[in-house]
Amino acid sequence: MVIRVLLVDDHAVVREGYRRLIEKHQGIEIIAEAYDAASGYEAFKKSSPDVAVIDISMPGRGGIDLVRQIRQLDSAARVLIFTMHASASYAQQAFRAGARGYVTKSSPPDVLVSAIREVFAGRPALCAEINQAIAKNTLCEEVSVVDQLSPREFEILRMILDAKSADEIAAAFNLSPKTVANYHYQIKSKLGVRSDIELVYLCMRRGLVASLAEPGGV
Repeated sequence: MVIRVLLVDDHAVVREGYRRLIEKHQGIEIIAEAYDAASGYEAFKKSSPDVAVIDISMPGRGGIDLVRQIRQLDSAARVLIFTMHASASYAQQAFRAGARGYVTKSSPPDVLVSAIREVFAGRPALCAEINQAIAKNTLCEEVSVVDQLSPREFEILRMILDAKSADEIAAAFNLSPKTVANYHYQIKSKLGVRSDIELVYLCMRRGLVASLAEPGGV
């Protein structure tokens, strides 16, 4: 049986590279591609893939919100996150949204292929880097305040940290600027900060801002 895969990443060159990598392996086929959350959602509806491989950082709404949206459409959807973000907080938010696997782009190529097969088989798939990050948090009994956020709140926080305006965030989520302002206030309240400067410092300590600031956002 051939595993039919949807690949969602905002960089065409990256998609082409991973298409070639994945299709070198027997039994896996890329049946559709998309470049952002909106096109990814439409591609999922049209192609009904066996596994959706989704990046987190994309223009507009990110991959975590796309996972949430896909799982609302199809509660049995099998989604694998494939991203540069090696933070336990990102992974936990992805799983909370409904992802079944999480692999970083710094992992060896065969790890991605193996993860696709694992997720297709209904088993969770984590790369070694994320396994270690989650294990460290567990051993140290670290509970991040960021983990209190819902997947939607986390995605809006990600866009705030990426210096997106309220109007840009509102357009990405089809919300009013007033609703975005309410989310912004609620996020700061949950995280126990009073200003955007405190918000940025907190996220820097949690390793979120440094990742977001890297060139390309892949």
